[in-house]
Amino acid sequence: MGKTEAGKKDIRSLSVKELETFFLLCGEKSFRARQVYAWLWEKSARSFNEMTTLSKALREMLSTHFFIHSASPEMLQVSKDRTIKTAFRLNDGYTVEGVLIPAENRITACVSSQVGCSLTCRFCATGKMERSRNLTPGEIYDQVASIRAQAEERYKTPLTNIVFMGMGEPLLNYANVLAAIDHITSPDGLNMSPQRITVSTAGIAKMIKKLGDDAVKFNLALSLHAANNSKRNSIMPVNESNSLEALTEALRYFYDKTGTRITYEYIIFEGFNDTLTDAAELAEFCKKVPCKVNIIEYNSIEDGEFRNAGKNKTDAFRKCLEDKNIIVNIRRSRGKDIDAACGQLANKSVLNKEPAL
Repeated sequence: MGKTEAGKKDIRSLSVKELETFFLLCGEKSFRARQVYAWLWEKSARSFNEMTTLSKALREMLSTHFFIHSASPEMLQVSKDRTIKTAFRLNDGYTVEGVLIPAENRITACVSSQVGCSLTCRFCATGKMERSRNLTPGEIYDQVASIRAQAEERYKTPLTNIVFMGMGEPLLNYANVLAAIDHITSPDGLNMSPQRITVSTAGIAKMIKKLGDDAVKFNLALSLHAANNSKRNSIMPVNESNSLEALTEALRYFYDKTGTRITYEYIIFEGFNDTLTDAAELAEFCKKVPCKVNIIEYNSIEDGEFRNAGKNKTDAFRKCLEDKNIIVNIRRSRGKDIDAACGQLANKSVLNKEPAL
């Protein structure tokens, strides 16, 4: 367990049992551990001073031994379609972004797993940033807790879904993402169903297999965007070491272990992957593992080289897939006017921000 801040420990890295041991060694009752644990996770306390059921002396004692490194909402922007993008300030000065996405029958939190990203996908604004570090389980959890509070306070609606589709590649922060999900789904945390959570990956084959070995209960989405290696290599360098053949093997393994159908995310780029031949290749790829396809609207980024395909091509592409009995959904972008849509998160400086509460 790493230490920083003059030898203090991250209290959110401790289990209830470890907290009980700590309190007993300090001459305190073991039930204090459950109190503190509830404050940390169920009540999402970001400081010891918030733990008002503890005495001042006990809070001061905790602060001499531990720290809480939180992801604190700093600034937010509200889109004309009611999407909310929040900039979360981390303890070391870095910033990540999370998004609340309201829709007719659901309200979704889109959260980040890394500061920046190392995968350099050509169509993604985050891919133009360097990866600075992984987020801790607590920092990931804080995004969800804050966005859930936004949903309830601003829209009087409970949070229904969580997607790991923000900044970073979740499977390159594997242990911390799974630890965060454990807390999010725990009755001692946010008590959300794992079936309401989707982890999206650009395709790390060995980690997809590990998800199967760990028998995860959440959903898995593959950011695909091309169903032949040549095209996919050209826009997603990760494919050079994780080919479609390797991904097929990993996805079959994942499905055999979990029984969970895969979601393929596919952006139709004008003049790149928008032909009926591309659709036929995707349909063939879909035969390999039980799946569905989400066609995602492309969102322009600064210095971007791609454009979204027009409606006629999108409709023809969709019909080609549906004619081959593939389940297809078209996902319309939300929050484009505040750079909160898929692929746009990059901490851009925008004027119409307001302080977060």
